[in-house]
Amino acid sequence: MAVATLQSTARGRGFTLVELMVTIAVAAILLTIAVPSLTDTTLSGKLRASANDLVTSAALARSEAIKRNAVTSLCPSSDGASCGSGGWEQGWIVITGSTVIQTEKAAPQGFKVTSTVSRIDFQPSGVGSTQATLTVCRASPYAGNQERVVTVSATGRSYVTKTATGSCS
Repeated sequence: MAVATLQSTARGRGFTLVELMVTIAVAAILLTIAVPSLTDTTLSGKLRASANDLVTSAALARSEAIKRNAVTSLCPSSDGASCGSGGWEQGWIVITGSTVIQTEKAAPQGFKVTSTVSRIDFQPSGVGSTQATLTVCRASPYAGNQERVVTVSATGRSYVTKTATGSCS
């Protein structure tokens, strides 16, 4: 009797091939559901970071204009030394006269930053000379529907709004 009990206990310890295959199939289904959500969360974080960098640079340019009592500009720059004619995704600088106050690196690979203006100037009073809108979105490998819109008002205030128009092209 003791031998029969020992044999039945030894057989009940492992998983059968069918149980293992079902477990792997369930795990694959759960991963298939979770990966797109993780990708969207990562995209959202990168968009938010890039938009917040623009807002921070605009606030710095405004405060430096007041502090230095001089016109201070926020403009795109590919070389980090002078205002350029390239796109905002190449990077941007905060500059007063010929003094570069801040240099911001390029947007993450595949991201695009479009704007209604090529330069944002802040007067010594802190007021911006023009209203500007900058849109941060993903252009490749495929255009997502999430984007962040940075608005700099004519009074110099800047803020970010989240949209899902997917107009990045």
